Amino acid sequence: MATLAWPGVVEAYRTWLPPVRVVVTLQEGHTPLIPSTRLSRQLGRPVWLKLEGCNPTGSFKDRGMTLAVSAAASDGARGVICASTGNTAAAAAAYAARAGLRCAILLPAGAVARGKLVQAVAHGAQVLAVEAGFDRALELAQAASRAFGDVLVNSLNPLRLDGQMTAAFELCDALGRAPAAVVLPVGNGGNITAYWRGFVRYAEAGRVATRPRLFGVQAAGANPLVRGVPVAHPQTLASAIRIGRPANWQGAVEAARASGGAFLQVTDDEIAAAQRALAREGIFVEPASAAAAAGLAHLPPGDGEVVCVLTGHGLKDPDAVPGVDPVRVAPTLEALSRVLGNP
Repeated sequence: MATLAWPGVVEAYRTWLPPVRVVVTLQEGHTPLIPSTRLSRQLGRPVWLKLEGCNPTGSFKDRGMTLAVSAAASDGARGVICASTGNTAAAAAAYAARAGLRCAILLPAGAVARGKLVQAVAHGAQVLAVEAGFDRALELAQAASRAFGDVLVNSLNPLRLDGQMTAAFELCDALGRAPAAVVLPVGNGGNITAYWRGFVRYAEAGRVATRPRLFGVQAAGANPLVRGVPVAHPQTLASAIRIGRPANWQGAVEAARASGGAFLQVTDDEIAAAQRALAREGIFVEPASAAAAAGLAHLPPGDGEVVCVLTGHGLKDPDAVPGVDPVRVAPTLEALSRVLGNP
């Protein structure tokens, strides 16, 4: 069999991760890190965009899911289970299918973008819509895991965070150093926790000399970490971060505090504007990712390069983009000229 240039994050960072006997991979990771001329000019400092939507199922969740499902397969599990606002569902379903494991997914009814729901169904998962919010769905997933013996693959599973910290390793490896700041969306709090874990481990091993400040961005209607208290009924167009009681609350708070960062909030209007602005640079992201880009305008003054983590592809939530129906024209040059404004 041919040797692959990029084997996936478990093999690429094996010495940094818990050992697993079976590796279930879709060659996730190694996602692009590209400069943004427009955002760099606006912010007055270099801005890099980490395109996590280029992972196999279209989001950063694949990094943690490859390790969690690899461990489940190594341990002889019958199946996996999770609660999800969408991206975890897609990743769990895909990696469970790859491993030949059954997959059960609990979604908050009516609150998951269709693109993500389609992915989970296509991969053969058993998808159930719970008539409650995400927080209750997660409680049920935990109880079901204990009752039925399926492995919980939400970010409460520590292997998920171990896998996700590989993104911090990649940033340092690509730049040759740690950036001055990292800005990323925060819903359940697992990703910011994982990034900080990765930067700390690289620093302790002497791979980088400094650690970045981490800034977690939440939607104004779903901002428990900004407020410091849970939000009973979170509301935002960014469904991936529509979470009122983050499961990784303490880890997220510690990551922001220890790094010298903070939690920021942005409005839905700012999220939509940032999504449009990124699209004009050729980068299509889902609203939760755009929240991170919107958060750049709220950063405190500082120097050095900033990495903005764009966690999911825009095709995850196509309904978030208005006005996509094309203009109908007659099949003539004259008709095209009238529409396009050509003389």
